[in-house]
Amino acid sequence: MSNETTTSSKSTRIRKEYFIAYMMVAPTIIGLIILNIVPFFKTIWMSFSKSALFGAWEFAGLKNYIDMFQSSEFWKATLNTLEFLILTVPIGIALSLILAGLLNAKIRGKTVFRAIYFLPMVVAPAAVAMVWKWMYNTEFGIINTVLRAVGLPTNNWLTNPSTVLLSVAVVAIWSAVGYDAILLLSGLQAIPLSYYDAARVDGAGGFKQFIYITLPLLSPTTFFVLIMRCMASLKVFDLIYMMVEDSNPAIQSARPLLGMFYRQSFEVGNKGYASAIVLWVFFIISIFTLLQFIGQKKWVNYDI
Repeated sequence: MSNETTTSSKSTRIRKEYFIAYMMVAPTIIGLIILNIVPFFKTIWMSFSKSALFGAWEFAGLKNYIDMFQSSEFWKATLNTLEFLILTVPIGIALSLILAGLLNAKIRGKTVFRAIYFLPMVVAPAAVAMVWKWMYNTEFGIINTVLRAVGLPTNNWLTNPSTVLLSVAVVAIWSAVGYDAILLLSGLQAIPLSYYDAARVDGAGGFKQFIYITLPLLSPTTFFVLIMRCMASLKVFDLIYMMVEDSNPAIQSARPLLGMFYRQSFEVGNKGYASAIVLWVFFIISIFTLLQFIGQKKWVNYDI
């Protein structure tokens, strides 16, 4: 009888624990379903539909996708997005790695420097865009002013189709390099110092220590930063939207896929077509992420 009572009380306690656990994760699960999963499937449905009168929707089959793949504007936006990724990710990660190494060195006031480099990440994107637009201004911007002072040719940074995307990429790198450096710094500090001590005993210099110890053992953090930075670059919108307005003659050389989505959805009102663009962005991000997870088996080292 006592065994049955013990078993019953144990079962009751387990059920209570499960109930408490489910109640604690319920808000996150409900939010995920309402804010992510349901809108995702609705977007898929909308991509095969077109808007009708009085807010109704009509099934349009593959028309939105056919129109999208036949649009030169769409392919230009795709190339702009990929070019932005190529301009920002490799340089940004390289600079973040260098900065993380400097912040990890034994220097005075490095805590203050860490806070300073992290500040661009917490500044509102609108403020960042406005400051850099002023710096890029053709007539009185500080960049062209300095170039004139040293006798170098100036440039219309944000209105020249050949430099507009590069100019915005510089701002994107400046905004993210501090945050990525802090992440890489945490990875550097997790590497045991005994490895470097053993390498110095064997006669390895600083460069060899960096190549054979730092890079391999930092690879998991680098991989994480690479994933996050690629996703952010492929989803770029706000920075380009605020720095390159629609009246800008170089807009076609800078508008990314999500910029085209915004225009089609909120300016043109073609939400079915815009939904197809969003799913194309999702497809590109999925392919990049899958390739990185496949490739990480060859260069990411999780053994410390």
